[in-house]
Amino acid sequence: MSNVERFARRPALAALLLVCGIAMSAQPVQAALAEWRIDPTHSRVIFNVNHAGFSYSLGVLSGPEGQIRFDPDGWDGAEVDVSLPMARLDFGDERWNRTMAGRRWFDVSNHPQARFRSTRIEPIDNDNARLHGELTVAGQTTAVVLELRRNAVKRHPLTLRRTAGFSATATLDRRDVGLDSSPRLIGNAVRVRIEVEATRQGRVRDDAADPVDTEDEAPSTAPIDPETDDADPQHD
Repeated sequence: MSNVERFARRPALAALLLVCGIAMSAQPVQAALAEWRIDPTHSRVIFNVNHAGFSYSLGVLSGPEGQIRFDPDGWDGAEVDVSLPMARLDFGDERWNRTMAGRRWFDVSNHPQARFRSTRIEPIDNDNARLHGELTVAGQTTAVVLELRRNAVKRHPLTLRRTAGFSATATLDRRDVGLDSSPRLIGNAVRVRIEVEATRQGRVRDDAADPVDTEDEAPSTAPIDPETDDADPQHD
């Protein structure tokens, strides 16, 4: 008896396999998300904290590195993994920078990087979402929610590379990562602002599926004159 004849004599099994096959074929297949590399030159983390009630001290972290995965047409499945070099933490004064890099605070010699890894995305609309994740600073990790806005996804007018831009804000409690020194001098609430540009990795088809943004003219392929206002000195 052939295998076909044996299969035909088991109608219940045949029906079950048929139903399973239909169900599997009906499941949507999620395309691989595009990968974007964070541009450390045009990305910054800025934060402020109350200083004895007199002012809000400002700190800047530059040079972040990492990857973003997302669909330019939506938020589903978006992921972020970024590292921040703590040696580049800047409060605008060398002595203050050394103090904050010391063991009492960020302990940069033992924890040279801070890291943020997303855990889920909560879409609000096409341009806004809440990005949930885990922030690790000075060896301690806490949950963070970023209010995220997608500013633009289009070709950069100078590099001609497909580029995405985001802004984000959050308010953290410094005690959640063990930074609890000087409670009578420094406030606990830390307000964070993040600006990020990221460049698409891999080949991108230059067709209707990936057009040059219609708000701008197609970028010229002529060399940029660094003496003109159109030049971006950070891209030279």
